[in-house]
Amino acid sequence: MKLKNLLLLVGVAFVFGCDSATEKQAGGDAKSGGDFKVALLTPGPVSDAGWSAMAYDGLQAIKGDLSATVDNQEVTGAKAKEAMRSYAQKGYGLVFGHGYEYNEYGAAVAKDFPNTVFVSSSGGKTEANAGAFRFYLEQGMYLAGYMAGKMSKTGTVGSVAVIDVPSINSTLKAYAAGAKAANPKIKVLPIVYFGVEGDVAKARQATEQVINQGADFVMHQANAAAQGVFDACRAKNVYAFGSNLDQNDNASGSVVASATIIARPAFLDLAKKVKDKSYKGEVSLYGMDKEAIDFVINPAFASKVPEDLKKEIEVLKANIKAGKLVVPKDEF
Repeated sequence: MKLKNLLLLVGVAFVFGCDSATEKQAGGDAKSGGDFKVALLTPGPVSDAGWSAMAYDGLQAIKGDLSATVDNQEVTGAKAKEAMRSYAQKGYGLVFGHGYEYNEYGAAVAKDFPNTVFVSSSGGKTEANAGAFRFYLEQGMYLAGYMAGKMSKTGTVGSVAVIDVPSINSTLKAYAAGAKAANPKIKVLPIVYFGVEGDVAKARQATEQVINQGADFVMHQANAAAQGVFDACRAKNVYAFGSNLDQNDNASGSVVASATIIARPAFLDLAKKVKDKSYKGEVSLYGMDKEAIDFVINPAFASKVPEDLKKEIEVLKANIKAGKLVVPKDEF
């Protein structure tokens, strides 16, 4: 009886020991021929018709083209780190953190889960199984700024953003650079931050602040609060630009053009590398040359955009794609 009990205890200890190891390395399920699982973390709702919606579209492409099991949640701050750990423990092979703010968390968690890949949209930290991919949205923003610089009647343009982070600031600097390239005398107002994700009222107040300083063109990086920007521009009869997704059809009728990200090619490219085990931790850049960025004039406003300006924009776009025009971007 004593020997039998001893063997039973050894068996129990062995099972619990395996469970503990499995919990830490559960990401291995997705890398060992099992179901390919992909998760997406976003700072705002995927219904925002902008930044988060664009990423969700990329996730759906992975689901359809790679027959992946997918999941997503809106989570920020320290909770994002815990969400990453949870997905890895559940066997997810790839976890996207959609924003610069997820990069540090992904690189940290990656050390505990070598069989799960953590990728953020922007950021510079990498590990063997963690990295970032950067949409060269600055290219589209530059063209928006160029249009604003050419068309502004007040000689002043501005922008609003939800938070002060390097990835957002870089795109809005490119917007300013485009405006200056079109009109060296243009006044580009400092970025106004409203600070609360999804707060439409604060976004509108920030936009009104920019307009009250004379801006007749306003670019935004407002994510889920973009409607506040568009409504303020409509009320004051000034032009807004859409960003991240094509927001030209916004009901406000104030969006003259959009600097857009086409997420599917980048999301699929990265997911394929993870699925076939060829992914290496790095920072990848996706721009107009890879059909990931565009600048789209709203057809409803096409008649108000001078024909020679339309042609200029097409030439600039071609030069960007060919590498003849390198749009400035911050490194971070």
